[in-house]
Amino acid sequence: MILSEKIMELRKKKGWSQEELAEKLDISRQSVSKWESGASIPDIDRILALSRLFEVSTDYLLKDELQLDVASSVEPSEDNQEQTTRSISMEEANRFMELKRKLSWRIAAAISLFILSPVPILLFDVWSVEEPFGINGDVAGSVGPAIMLMLVAVGVVVLILCGMQLSKYDYLEKERIRLEYGVAGITEKKKEEFAPVLRGSVACGVALCILGVVPILMTGAYKESVVANQYGVILLLCMVAAAVFLFVRSGIINDSFDKLLQREDYTRENKEFNRKASPFACAYWCIVTAIFLGIGFLTEDSEGWGYAWVVWPIGGILFGALMSVMRGIHRMKEKE
Repeated sequence: MILSEKIMELRKKKGWSQEELAEKLDISRQSVSKWESGASIPDIDRILALSRLFEVSTDYLLKDELQLDVASSVEPSEDNQEQTTRSISMEEANRFMELKRKLSWRIAAAISLFILSPVPILLFDVWSVEEPFGINGDVAGSVGPAIMLMLVAVGVVVLILCGMQLSKYDYLEKERIRLEYGVAGITEKKKEEFAPVLRGSVACGVALCILGVVPILMTGAYKESVVANQYGVILLLCMVAAAVFLFVRSGIINDSFDKLLQREDYTRENKEFNRKASPFACAYWCIVTAIFLGIGFLTEDSEGWGYAWVVWPIGGILFGALMSVMRGIHRMKEKE
């Protein structure tokens, strides 16, 4: 049980409201509310006052959480004693998690835009055939790509702006950190509360990816109809984009917890590997983007854009495989 839960439990055992406890401590009710929600923690003077009021020891209030924090922090190895460890306060951790949550939908939407970017080309190509708006082939051939580039540009700008806001927290990926009292417990609690949302988002995203094939199968009955096939690809792209939005948004929020808790890709060993692998990752995704644009622009008709999106999932799977191999090689070198 963490400190916030202990304060709430002890207050209720006494039969006090938050206002009554605040009066006894000569503080505001909002302060008590923040303690119990985990948004902040009492200072040492308030801990002593709470100990007297609740007639419990300070060890009871602090001991369990202190043990958790010690376990969650990364002790320096003999080879890295000289590395400094950055201390993360409760306020700083909350600001980081809130910023990641705030920006998660923007980043997810920007990446979804990249997947949706071929849709204008496909739509204008269909409209040039059906001519519902009087659009001819020349107009479709120029307006469609222009809108596509605009969507890509918007996505890039959004990612750059979000990256600039998050850049001040880059040290979480690269430096050794130590969580101050209460941070590990609150972060762990938030991660557990978010777990059902993460599972739901992944499940819905997978379902959308599977169902995205349905429009292609249905339009396959009209093999001679280019228009029907185009609409099938458009629906597929829309469903994949929605799935990617769910994956990315939930992944970014969950990633914020792992960064603070130094788990998964953010252990000390993985941080060192990520620093060394970052130039490769940057070059790799630039090449994937070039391949995506090349398939779209170098094909003779708009159908190329309908299949170019496949570059992204294939690129993601290949990237994961390459990173796993590189991580294995890195570990072998570390042991030598």
